[in-house]
Amino acid sequence: MNNDEQQTDNQDFSFTGLTPDLIANALASVGVDPASGLLALNSYENRVYQFVADDGQRYVAKFYRPARWSDEQILEEHRFTAELVAEEVPVVTPLVLGQQTLHRFGGYRFTVFPSIGGRAVEPGDLDQLERIGRQIGRLHAVARTGTFTHRPTVNYQEFVTESLATLRESPLLPDNLQTAFWAIAEPLAEQLRQVDFSPFEVQRLHGDCHLANMLLRDEMLTFVDFDDARTGPAIQDLWMMLAGDDRQERAIQLDALVSGYEEFCEFDSRQTVLIEPLRSFRIIHYMAWLARRWNDVAFQRAFPWFAEQRYWEQQVLTLKEQFAVLQEDPIDLQPNFNH
Repeated sequence: MNNDEQQTDNQDFSFTGLTPDLIANALASVGVDPASGLLALNSYENRVYQFVADDGQRYVAKFYRPARWSDEQILEEHRFTAELVAEEVPVVTPLVLGQQTLHRFGGYRFTVFPSIGGRAVEPGDLDQLERIGRQIGRLHAVARTGTFTHRPTVNYQEFVTESLATLRESPLLPDNLQTAFWAIAEPLAEQLRQVDFSPFEVQRLHGDCHLANMLLRDEMLTFVDFDDARTGPAIQDLWMMLAGDDRQERAIQLDALVSGYEEFCEFDSRQTVLIEPLRSFRIIHYMAWLARRWNDVAFQRAFPWFAEQRYWEQQVLTLKEQFAVLQEDPIDLQPNFNH
């Protein structure tokens, strides 16, 4: 790992120097001059703006959080989306400007995308889930033809060990909940440590595949935001589509997803055993992500509840629920279900 790739909490992850003038000058440097104001889109890890350029076209500019990814990790994400587009999988991929997709200006790295528009995908019926499964299957069929060299892998060390270390150092976990929180966080971590990922094949993934990262336009589902692309088991890009607490209902939803998925890509049904461990990974990692970014005022404005007692009380309950679920058998596919 080179110095550019090292990720430590001591690095400057801030956007304090990213002024409107700097953004406009950065865009002008690649020949995309804004003719409208910059509309900040719903992104916290990076800074993302929509605008109309002087050519009359609508674009989206993404300024990467400093020091989070190396250049190679970002470019590997760009190449992946370009592969998908070449195979007619509907994704948003960066524009090539000046023969490159990643640009630098004023100490920041940025990328320009076409703005495709569209609306968020709402949680739908089983037909909708089957359709989503087909799209993920198409994505994975291409993803399996290559590998990542620089992007990270879904792993216990990052999602659990490092996340819990961050939470131990965070002043945001109330003193009066420390005992209760760690009384469940530690046994849950030990349970997750014992999960064996080795029997399952891994592949390139979207990495953060949920409904908010899909847009519906002209009846086409388009994937956006590959910022968390990484290597891992296929189920990582499927489980977040399952909704509700009813076990049987989630099994039926999964069957609908896989039914569509397998029109384009084979699914290893044994991977259902990883759904709840991966959910636990995400819950723990999300808390640590907020803790690491709390000095960014954008996070304090967007997630004020993170510093409140009731949030941490709820997290104690959530971790207890996850620990209990991990003791149960995984949900099964419903091979005889007709939808």
